[in-house]
Amino acid sequence: MTEEMKERFALAKEKIKEIRDITYKEPDDKDSEALFDYFFEAANLTVGVFSVLDRKESKMKEPSLADYFDEQKNLYGWTGKEAYETSFLNPDTAVKKFGKTLGQALSAVFMDYTAIIPWSYEGREDLILIFLELLIELYSIFEDKDRTLYLPHERDEKEREVLSSVRSFYHDYSDIFDRENIENLILPEKSTFFTDIIEKSDFKDPRYLFLYGSKIGSDELGLWEYLSALDESVIEKMAGAYASGYIKGFAENSRDISIKETVSLDYPIGFERVMRAAVKIFNDKGLKVTVKRSPLLSCQHRGVRRGVYTNAVDPQIFYDHKDDVSIYLDRAYINRRLEVISDTFEKNRRPAAVYGGPAVVETFGEKKFDPVNKGSATETDDKKSELLLEFTASSAKITNDYIRGDERSFTIISWPIPSIGPDFKDIMKDTIEINTLDSEKFRRIQQSIVDALDRGYDARITGSGDNRTDITVRFMEKDDPDKQTVFENCVADVNIPVGEVFTSPKLKGTKGTINVKSVYLNGFIFKNLLVQIEDGRAVKISCTNFDSEEENRRYIDDHILFRHKTLPLGEFAIGTNTLAYVMARKYGIEDRMPILIAEKTGPHFALGDTCYSHAEDVKVYNPDGREIISRDNEITREYRKTDPGRAYFNCHTDITLPYDELDAIEVLHEDGSSEDIIRSGRFVLPGTEELNEALRREK
Repeated sequence: MTEEMKERFALAKEKIKEIRDITYKEPDDKDSEALFDYFFEAANLTVGVFSVLDRKESKMKEPSLADYFDEQKNLYGWTGKEAYETSFLNPDTAVKKFGKTLGQALSAVFMDYTAIIPWSYEGREDLILIFLELLIELYSIFEDKDRTLYLPHERDEKEREVLSSVRSFYHDYSDIFDRENIENLILPEKSTFFTDIIEKSDFKDPRYLFLYGSKIGSDELGLWEYLSALDESVIEKMAGAYASGYIKGFAENSRDISIKETVSLDYPIGFERVMRAAVKIFNDKGLKVTVKRSPLLSCQHRGVRRGVYTNAVDPQIFYDHKDDVSIYLDRAYINRRLEVISDTFEKNRRPAAVYGGPAVVETFGEKKFDPVNKGSATETDDKKSELLLEFTASSAKITNDYIRGDERSFTIISWPIPSIGPDFKDIMKDTIEINTLDSEKFRRIQQSIVDALDRGYDARITGSGDNRTDITVRFMEKDDPDKQTVFENCVADVNIPVGEVFTSPKLKGTKGTINVKSVYLNGFIFKNLLVQIEDGRAVKISCTNFDSEEENRRYIDDHILFRHKTLPLGEFAIGTNTLAYVMARKYGIEDRMPILIAEKTGPHFALGDTCYSHAEDVKVYNPDGREIISRDNEITREYRKTDPGRAYFNCHTDITLPYDELDAIEVLHEDGSSEDIIRSGRFVLPGTEELNEALRREK
């Protein structure tokens, strides 16, 4: 920090301590009691953060494990269910005390304010300072001439002042938040805090987990305990599947990895031993790694498990605050952010160009989360939804201009966490097997399926029993069947584990119903999901999560449609990983499997962009040498070069129909005949019989 900022920080630190001392006292005015409680809660948390900063600055001896646990209770006590219920972080509490407008704003600010906790472990006094000054500014709005707090019965003026301060804050500091977000992704020198933990920690000592400053729970400790006991050869096998999948993804998609210099790592805390082995593989390939923290702020999609993330915070807390950005969202704010994003990329043109894409570790097994819709929580109206969609499309286009979609790649792999239950160790062992299956075997089997599909023009998929799925998927037309194919033969590279063939459907002529009893999509469970498709577009989506249709509609809008009025069918695929399906049934975890694995356990349909989004002009070939032509659909073909905002939806949500709800997948031929790939939930196409071996074992 500059000398000026150090002086500001010292002054802010003293003011926060003063606020805590003042608000600790009982107020004379009962109407102002809530204000005293709010600022005391925020200031008291801040003083705990100062203790972490003081320890780092004085280079004190590292705390004991017991001391770290005590520190967590002090800093993250609000994440406990009982404490959260009465905290001003809970919009229910804030709105009850302050009214809807003021309560939502103060609760939203407090939620973002908690970012100072992890920042203190990084020593980021520069970021902490701006939030300290925001809290002090808000305090001054309610401070009267006697230096005490006053909340009038008629509070319209105070509400306007608070909202004005909050809007100005996010507008003024978007240059910091967005610049940090981009630079942390593409500049390895910005990642040393995290890479030091990966490369220098003693993994026999669990105290290293607390160095992140994130909430550490039983899952993080359980992952550490399990992985610390594994033989190094198993660790290398896990890391190899992950890192080699990323590297192979470039070759499989005809992209040149030699022009890339960096790869970003996303992983759960507790997985560092595997990450250290993966970093070595990447380094040997000439790739440096970047690591950034999971999003902390309302303007950054907080709660998304990307970067270095923890599973220890109740997801209801993030759900309560998912729309906080609406409090300060307006046209000026959107325009400012787009300017900052464009400017940051332009100043980092070369680092952006040599960034290869993310290597992602996901987790599954989290406790079932059925969100509660609170009337006190901030909601996004139609006008602001349109602004968010515009921002998402525009920022994605800017990003693609500098990190070109036709040059980058990625990989995603998923592992269970201890919350999955007492069978965690056995499930992890089976997942290691699933994530390292023989790709060549599946390549051969799946080629039989691709050949059969290429003989037809439609596929019809029907459900069994009371499953209402009945959809016909139209294929793209081939000009030269000897040299072209419609389906990609996908093995274990970008999407691990192995096991699917997929296509981008032709929209016109694709119609019918997709139905599944229970499915997790984007981290949220959907019950009795029903999607009706006409000409390749979703015309109606319903579920039965909530009693009211309005709540179900909002739930779908937030987590499937992402505020779009409709979405096209961007992908149709046939999953072939029957071993993964059997594992899920064996342990009774079907409804807790991640989509990454679940999509390989039956046919699936993706709403949103195609699998070739932003890379349609790059020719891709199957192992047999035939070019995969289904990289576009009618929407992307019409708009992607003239109006990308209309061509892309910036989402891709897979809906899988499991084998036990599936009757048949048949290929329809132009002469009126048909050919079965699956019938009565079993593979019947010649060349695919081996896939039924795992299904027979289930019996």
